[in-house]
Amino acid sequence: MRLGLQLGYSGEGFARAVDEVVEFEAAGADLVVVPEAYSFDAVSQLGYLAARTNRMELASGVMQLYTRTPTLTAMTAAGLDYVSGGRFSLGLGASGPQVIEGFHGVAYDAPLARTREVVEVCRRVWRRETLVHAGERYRIPLPPGEGTGLGKPLKLINRPVRDRIPILLAAMGPRNVALAAEIADGWQALFLDPAALPEVFGPALAAGRARRDPALGPLDIMVPLPFAVAEPTERLLARHRAQLALYIGGMGARGRNFSNDLVRRYGYADEAATIQELFLSGRRDEAAAAVPERLVHATALVGRPDELRDRVARLAAAGVTTLLVSPLAATRAERVKDIAELKHVLSR
Repeated sequence: MRLGLQLGYSGEGFARAVDEVVEFEAAGADLVVVPEAYSFDAVSQLGYLAARTNRMELASGVMQLYTRTPTLTAMTAAGLDYVSGGRFSLGLGASGPQVIEGFHGVAYDAPLARTREVVEVCRRVWRRETLVHAGERYRIPLPPGEGTGLGKPLKLINRPVRDRIPILLAAMGPRNVALAAEIADGWQALFLDPAALPEVFGPALAAGRARRDPALGPLDIMVPLPFAVAEPTERLLARHRAQLALYIGGMGARGRNFSNDLVRRYGYADEAATIQELFLSGRRDEAAAAVPERLVHATALVGRPDELRDRVARLAAAGVTTLLVSPLAATRAERVKDIAELKHVLSR
């Protein structure tokens, strides 16, 4: 099982955070993932990390596929793979209408079809094929009658470091998860309860794997987790509880919130409705208090070394292959020590 790190959205203290990532790399971390959402872009930060690290892999977690053309996404990934010496993985996601329409002013339509076409275009660009794509959502070059009519098929000028950069799809709904299992190198989950994985995600994973090209190899299942080698106290888990409330209650609109839908599928329908109602009415502390205790603990990795070994074993048994941890310890020295301890657990 790989040990990855999930950076936060805040750009505050980024240089210090990268200094810490360098220490995490020395402690054995294999991967660092940079998010985007509606924060600073992930690409500039990944370029900086490429220059500051030597061994660890880099990934976006995730770049939004609506806000860049498929070709630009492919060029950007190839560029990051180039400056990192072949260490980049392209994490992609559809985000949601609240961000795509509300912040970018782009219609949120056909996320599955767009994802499939973006992945297809990226892989063709990296193989340096002369690009001609006549899809349902993207047509490259523009067909006659659109634009100036002067567009012509082109291929990437540079020769990429790799002609197959790993693609990681963020997915929560059954159809999205099935698509990730079918066409992606990895699936980036969110708020994954390993005990619920077989029932909630098993059918979608099986459906996608049944259509999967064997040349892709096994699906990498990646799970973000707040992490500490410590007693799982309420104080230590307070930030995770608040994040759950934010996503379940506020990341989306009533009737269209992917995290809320996920928690309902876990069996917390009443709790999900309560959290959303409290959060959207401005009662955020009450929304956080309404998050079920079992959900908080199931979606975190906090405990003594023997408890961590048991948790890691359960995650592995559920099919998880990469941990994306966010260290919670109060000091930098403690966080680095915890990463080294977790790497030891994973190496046993």
